[in-house]
This record gives sequence, C-alpha cells and structure tokens, in this order.
Amino acid sequence: MFSFNNILNLNMRIYLKKFGTTLISRQNGREAFAALQSQLTALSQKEDLELDFSGVITFSPSWGDEFLSPLIKQYGSRLILINTSNPSVKATLELLEKINRMATRH
Repeated sequence: MFSFNNILNLNMRIYLKKFGTTLISRQNGREAFAALQSQLTALSQKEDLELDFSGVITFSPSWGDEFLSPLIKQYGSRLILINTSNPSVKATLELLEKINRMATRH
C-alpha cells in the first residue's frame, strides 16, 4: 500500500518485544499499555502508529485485549500492525478484530 507517511517516515514504531516475548495476562497487558502512554504523547495527528510483533513468541487474547483493543479504538486506521506472521499473533489478532468489530492494517 502506497503511503506518503512511509516515504516521509512519519510513523512511530513500537517493538512489542520490549514488553517481553511471551505476552500473556490481562494485568501485564494493562501495565504495558500504561507504560506506552508517555511515548504516545509524542505522536502527531499526521503520524501512524506501527506495532511491530517481531520477536514475539506468544500473544494471548487477554494481553492483547488490554493493550491492543484501546489502541484500535483510539487510532483506528492510523494503527498498523507489522510482522504478524507468528501463528499465536495471527490467531489473537483475528479474535480481537471480531471482538472489536474492526479490521486492523497489517
């Protein structure tokens, strides 16, 4: 998909592996979401938010619901998910898209 944001590098990329390679439990998801908030204040209205799943081994629906669902609601089409080929990541993303009734950009 062609995007001027990609050419101009107007994306903020967050590497989820900084929260660990095994992303499980609601509590851990809530804590990761809270920790991310200070970084998100630097995101301009013209920037997309990229979440990079490289290095993530396990991505549970409970962690994803606490971390990703609020981001889907807040950023909508500005949220881009990359490196999502891991089966655990794929399955959880499909479930969260159904729950939130929203598709994410991969």
